[in-house]
Amino acid sequence: MNLKLPVVVAPSILASDFGHLADEALRAVDAGADRLHLDVMDGHFVRNLTMGPAAVAAINRATDVYLDVHLMIYSPFDYIERFVEAGADSITIHFEATENISETLDYIRKCNVKAGLAFCPETSVEFIPKYLHQCDLILLMTVDPGFGGQQFISEVLDKIEFTRHLCNTLHLEGLDIQVDGGINQETAALAYEAGANVFVAGTYLFSDNQMAEKIARMKSLAGKRSRD
Repeated sequence: MNLKLPVVVAPSILASDFGHLADEALRAVDAGADRLHLDVMDGHFVRNLTMGPAAVAAINRATDVYLDVHLMIYSPFDYIERFVEAGADSITIHFEATENISETLDYIRKCNVKAGLAFCPETSVEFIPKYLHQCDLILLMTVDPGFGGQQFISEVLDKIEFTRHLCNTLHLEGLDIQVDGGINQETAALAYEAGANVFVAGTYLFSDNQMAEKIARMKSLAGKRSRD
């Protein structure tokens, strides 16, 4: 898969120490993070509760980095303005969580932030083409959403390849394909080979003091491709 897009690494704050949220955000930025990935869960769409707009705003005050807000919630349209006001640079909603997908994606863009659409692993790729032109980012979950530390689902690699081929065919080469779940150096390489360019990693990056080295190795995937 011939990618022209740079590799983007977005550490997932969900895996950080919430008792030191601002410090953890700064640690990721200092380690070379391109974005911070902020998972918002409502306890209904997924069986977990995490942060809300106040936490996003706190991270926004602590850093100048791009904030990638991932809404794993029902009725996301009702919360778009609050997360925009909190400092989100992009907002990703779930295909499975709303019946107003087109309306919500359009509204996100009207708020002058990037719009993303996420798909759970079991959701068919046949739904992706309908919304592609309304998106700046497609997130293909590589685990079942809701909790960190899960194993990468390799069957999603075919979906990544399909989506990248579709983007190229429709001349949407600049659209980001993001993967989230079970991402480490090995699974990032597989996903990059299939066509992903934005990598959300949580446990892998926050679990030790090697975050900078790990981020650098993930970013080197583009350099390895250019030498192949």
